[in-house]
Amino acid sequence: MTTDLGLLTTAAAKWDSMAGELKKVETRYGETVQKITMGDSWSGVSAGAAHTGFASTRYEYAAAQSQAKAIASLLRDAHEKFTDLKKKLESGRDDAIAAGMTVSEQGRVAFDYAKLTPSERSAYHHDPDGQTIIREAVAKWQTHIDDRVKAVTEADQLVKIALEAAVVDSNRDAFGKGADATLNGFNNYAEGDLAKVRKPDESKVETKTDSEGKVTVTGPDAGFTVSGTKYGKEGSVKAYADLFHAKAEGSTTVGGVKLSGVEDWYGGARATANYGATNKGLVGKAEVSAGIRALNEGRIEYGHVGGYGRVEGFAGGEAGVSAGVGPEGLNAGAKAFAGGKASVAGGGEVAGIGAGGTAEGWAGVGAEASATFGKGEDGKFHIGGKAGLALGFGGSVGAEFTFDPDKFTNAAGDAADAVGDFAGGAKDEVVSWFD
Repeated sequence: MTTDLGLLTTAAAKWDSMAGELKKVETRYGETVQKITMGDSWSGVSAGAAHTGFASTRYEYAAAQSQAKAIASLLRDAHEKFTDLKKKLESGRDDAIAAGMTVSEQGRVAFDYAKLTPSERSAYHHDPDGQTIIREAVAKWQTHIDDRVKAVTEADQLVKIALEAAVVDSNRDAFGKGADATLNGFNNYAEGDLAKVRKPDESKVETKTDSEGKVTVTGPDAGFTVSGTKYGKEGSVKAYADLFHAKAEGSTTVGGVKLSGVEDWYGGARATANYGATNKGLVGKAEVSAGIRALNEGRIEYGHVGGYGRVEGFAGGEAGVSAGVGPEGLNAGAKAFAGGKASVAGGGEVAGIGAGGTAEGWAGVGAEASATFGKGEDGKFHIGGKAGLALGFGGSVGAEFTFDPDKFTNAAGDAADAVGDFAGGAKDEVVSWFD
């Protein structure tokens, strides 16, 4: 009731202004940078690559304008919608007051006894039918107010859905259909008409009550970063050239059983190194890899019991060394491989105590060995190892045992509570025999 809805139109004007500035940049880019690829002075493979890349960049400038204009339009539609609903809510409140009710700032309706004369109040208090009439009238006006508040809430959610959808790249001009070469860029087809935006089906919303999921797609991308050791933090060096990285993950709970899964695909090259001394001890690690990886994992959990299964594939080359020692444990490992790998893994956990194993088939040349004993970044204690060798064909095997103190403590507490409840119930039953 006190929100300044005029801020929506103010914001809309700034989004339109942004679209205008982006248009200037697009025009300037086309007349200077992109123009280089239009003449006859530059030819060959590099010219072709530049022509495609520059066209993609100009496309994003144009798509950014479309997205900005759509957001401006949605904000204006939201202003119009909210203004109308606010007037209806105010009118509903005024009608309730005119009918002898009071309406609090929180929207609660009550009968306004202050408007009655002493004799009228006495008559209402001593007349059962009068009390019934008052209760029914209050309930009717409360529903009237609640429905109008609900309409505002639903409109607010619709605006949220519309704004979130407007900034997601539709990729309708990607994959050879147009100049769009960025899978997570600006949305050239953003919907700016709030009336055309639809809420998710109620049935679908219902199934997502205990579910959540997320899909991310990135790339191409490249970069190089260096950070030194300071304030007890590890130093790191990282270089990467990602062609693509796509990841989908989700979970749902059905009847107390939680099901979750993740699928991850990556293609590119990476080199990383970490070193230094922290409160967790000394650490040194370096790894380089190039190729394509794929992972698919599923988990199931019920109470203090759970299990998982995982399959992975890799084609390319990788090498790495690692070592660490500290108050929470130690680890060491080395690997080098070129070729293809396929692996399966599985395991289970009961009351925070878990065990699992992996088996890999290798086609290529390489060797690997690693051992872990101590607490990991996930808060669990790990004891495990892995070893593998291939000269043309080969493979590796590994095993790991884990201990999660938090889950174990919770399970022990639940068990103690259950025993206590049973013992208390048994005591009460025996005592009742002698009552």
